[in-house]
Amino acid sequence: MIDKLNYNLKSHNTFGIDAKCSRFLAFENEQEAQQVAEILRTSDTPYIIIGGGSNLLLTKDFEGIVVRSGITGYRFETDCRMVCGSGEVWDDIVALSIKAGYYGLENLSLIPGDVGASAVQNIGAYGVEAKDFICQVHAVEIATGRRCVFSNEDCRYGYRDSRFKHEWKNRYLITSVEYALQQQFAPRLHYGNISSELERRGIGNPTAQQVRDVIIDIRNAKLPDPKVMGNAGSFFMNPIVSREKYESLAAQYEQMPHYEIDASHVKIPAGWMIEQCGWKGQSLGRAGVYEKQALVLVNRGGATGDEIVTLCRQIQHDVQAKFGIDIHPEVNII
Repeated sequence: MIDKLNYNLKSHNTFGIDAKCSRFLAFENEQEAQQVAEILRTSDTPYIIIGGGSNLLLTKDFEGIVVRSGITGYRFETDCRMVCGSGEVWDDIVALSIKAGYYGLENLSLIPGDVGASAVQNIGAYGVEAKDFICQVHAVEIATGRRCVFSNEDCRYGYRDSRFKHEWKNRYLITSVEYALQQQFAPRLHYGNISSELERRGIGNPTAQQVRDVIIDIRNAKLPDPKVMGNAGSFFMNPIVSREKYESLAAQYEQMPHYEIDASHVKIPAGWMIEQCGWKGQSLGRAGVYEKQALVLVNRGGATGDEIVTLCRQIQHDVQAKFGIDIHPEVNII
């Protein structure tokens, strides 16, 4: 178990914010997770649980304990199930599953973060969400130290949402996640520009690896490398609005992109609305909006968390003023 005091978190958040915590704990197996749970429940110190830091914005030093899973490893079980340690890098798991001939996760390629975060955040991209494959989440309850197993239904997954973000927040240490995959590859190419890019490359019947390669190239083309320019990927969630609201806006903006959710609801890309408000490529101090993708807020060098929050709030204000829609951060602001 890693146990350090006055620990710098700069390497644990992809925005590259220079902030410290009073104590940093990382567990590397279930037994150590139980030890960490005991430390947390017997201490009066506040604590937060983080993953790879790709969904985190620090606005100041954290006067408390920061906990992270360091559990790695994976195994394949019967019925095409893949069990992964919560500290495994998510994209490594996607690559390993394809290499082993287990499919389904291809559209989630290159999403930053750890396996544990996939179960908390219900990560998603290109028409696919983690909840489509999660069958069980294994965890240690902090209040008791007991081991728990949650089904997909127990977690009540929604769009970038789960019980781990609400009533279960900071109550469990996730130790592993079990995914139900397929041995028959069934590509999902209808979302975004995957199909057009495959066609441009002359690929008519793609393999899972080819789909992964295309998605990686698309993401790399529009998302900055956090090692070069601090960011957390998509900063805002795409809002889901009533069909009446969508039709009202569509009458004003003929080229407005949208995605059908059901008969009553439509998803409108937040990035498109931000771009329509003139923010794409613009900056507010040392924080800015990425010039290739308006959904991404960036640290242009030395920005504080508060500067990025100020930019976030100004964008929210402008989108509400122009479209009458509230957009909310996907990133956890501490």
